[in-house]
Amino acid sequence: MQILKSGLLVFVTLVSFGIHSEEKTDFDHVRKAVVQIKVYSQAFSAYTPWATEGVRASSGTGFLIGNKRILTNAHVISNAKYIQVQRYNQTEWYRVKILHVAHDCDLAILEAEDPEFYKESTELSLGEIPELNSPLIVVGYPIGGNKVSVTRGIVSRKEQSKYEHSSVDSHLVLQVDAAINPGNSGGPAIQDNQVVGVAFQVATKGENIGYLIPTKVIRHFLKDIEDGKYDGYVELGIGTFNSFNTALRKAKGIPDGLEGVFVNRILPHGSADGYLKEGDYLTQIDGLTIGRNGTITLDKDARVDFTETVDNKNSGEPIRFKVFRDGKFLDVEFKARRMPDFDFMRNRYDTPFDYAMIGGLLFQEMSRDLLGAWSRAGNTSGGSQFLFRYDYFIEDGMNSTKKADVVLYRKLAHPVNSSADYFLNLVLESVNGEPVNSLADLKKIMSESKSRFLKLKFLDIELPLILDREESKKADSQIRSTYGLE
Repeated sequence: MQILKSGLLVFVTLVSFGIHSEEKTDFDHVRKAVVQIKVYSQAFSAYTPWATEGVRASSGTGFLIGNKRILTNAHVISNAKYIQVQRYNQTEWYRVKILHVAHDCDLAILEAEDPEFYKESTELSLGEIPELNSPLIVVGYPIGGNKVSVTRGIVSRKEQSKYEHSSVDSHLVLQVDAAINPGNSGGPAIQDNQVVGVAFQVATKGENIGYLIPTKVIRHFLKDIEDGKYDGYVELGIGTFNSFNTALRKAKGIPDGLEGVFVNRILPHGSADGYLKEGDYLTQIDGLTIGRNGTITLDKDARVDFTETVDNKNSGEPIRFKVFRDGKFLDVEFKARRMPDFDFMRNRYDTPFDYAMIGGLLFQEMSRDLLGAWSRAGNTSGGSQFLFRYDYFIEDGMNSTKKADVVLYRKLAHPVNSSADYFLNLVLESVNGEPVNSLADLKKIMSESKSRFLKLKFLDIELPLILDREESKKADSQIRSTYGLE
């Protein structure tokens, strides 16, 4: 599955359905609320963090939801330097500012700076999750023209799926049997005059498989920003195992017919840390029965993973489980909370990448973007450690003792670092015996060090890298000039 970013994204071409549904939609009201968005963006580079990539022009769609707010996709305005909007009956383009961005659920709120933009506009209200096989229309500005476009289709599936913008987060989605083209990202899906979803991504395998962000996710985002800032989704922070194995259930003393799943992992800093235990048998969440496959009933049409209940919560709200533990039923309650530890695994937008340089050796905290840069650069040295630490940093609880892995990811060649190739793409463990648990640690150690030599110890490598501190400092000045870092 991928997000199609050529202009800006997704236009859903929906298959035909009867005229009956179309008659329920006041299209004139809808089109006065739909907005064409033009964006000029400039992304930051993980591989060359002192520089930015070229300016890119793209376009997308949004719509007015009240209080002068324009709702669109986060990927439409990511890394934006300048954004303009226009409605179907306007001749001028109006500049907008970004109020809120939620990269973990691919939504954003914009506001036009000139009140003239809102003249004779309308607003769209949010509806509920539509039924399977029910018709809808999608409105927006796909590539191929400058006029507002209307397409038709039906809801073909409801499930949790990965949101490609962050490449990590999974939330509820609506699948529609529709072709999706660049340009309509952020466009509303309308059913009975109400918004039931926002077009945002497409499956690359198969035909006519498009996805909408449902109003459940939209409402969660809008509730989160009521206090003026976006906090982000909470994380339960556990791993579970299904209970299909009859022998396992008997061995664990699970009563016959009791549905549920086993907890097989507790992640440090997650909501459940300190409350649930490995081996717990989870039977209910917030009063909903958890099936042996880990699902709960969403509505009459669908079952989804039980974590969907947690997904709907904001930080501080209670999570309630019915647990079978050591032969007894227990009620376990704790508060939902964010888990910032996962942030390094998300694609990063809007902010530059921090780095440190020692004798032309470039260090950066492990991140998804750095992993991508490493892969595109064709590097192979240190690869097994690099990939293992990225994949299992949280799953194996490494985050319980350190904030982040710091990686020697690149060398700007100079005589002072001629012997450093062996250590490329390895995790830095310590400098002169002081542990490095974040990039801030490394910078602090370097700024305070008075030693003539720097002893860089890397994870799982006995032989340290030794650098002359003063020579490295002199070399860095030359390297910045030679390689254009200034």
